Amino acid sequence: MKGTRVWLFVAFAIVAAAVFVRLGFWQLHRREERRARNALITARLDSAEIDVTSLPGDTTLARFRRVRVSGIPDYEHELVYAARSYKGSPGVNLLTPVRFPGRDTAVIVDRGWVYAPDGATVDLGKWHDRDSTFTGYVEELPSFGGSTYTGKPRIIAHMSADVVRKALPYPVAPVYVVVLGDSAVAADRVARLSVPPLDDGPHMGYALQWFAFAVIALAGAGFVLAGRR
Repeated sequence: MKGTRVWLFVAFAIVAAAVFVRLGFWQLHRREERRARNALITARLDSAEIDVTSLPGDTTLARFRRVRVSGIPDYEHELVYAARSYKGSPGVNLLTPVRFPGRDTAVIVDRGWVYAPDGATVDLGKWHDRDSTFTGYVEELPSFGGSTYTGKPRIIAHMSADVVRKALPYPVAPVYVVVLGDSAVAADRVARLSVPPLDDGPHMGYALQWFAFAVIALAGAGFVLAGRR
């Protein structure tokens, strides 16, 4: 019976090692996918700036394009994207609808971050921009899955098109614009955001961990067999 248990353990270790190796190669595959995505993002961010009203209708083609937004910021209906940490400090992002003459649909512009001790409450009137033209890159507005603070539809916990549209009295585009610029925190202006990190992420580290687990499993099986002999 003891010998049966030993061989069952060895078989389990071999199967586990095979699974760990597969997971390691899966992480390497994800790293290659991330590199391809980063190359696409870089190419779009390096492309010529276009007016936001000229974007293609397909949001996957519009995403990460560099754009210019020239319209009328509707500060009266500005939204707060709550619980946005920036360099370790609590705060919010300011989501400003921008409207265009002759068009019903507005575009949400994420103007950046301001400090808020509770991560939700901020004096919006203090943070109006002098300029009405913004430049940045396009992000897709998720269709569903958003949420707001209870009883406060203009304070958004998780952003999506459904919660944004419920908070505004007019249609909203399925994309929004992240404004780029000076990201330094200051008392008299909004801290602009930055482009998403374009690195390899943690996938190589995860792959090495899975390969290490495979080696440990096989080594354990070998140790048990050696002890049996």
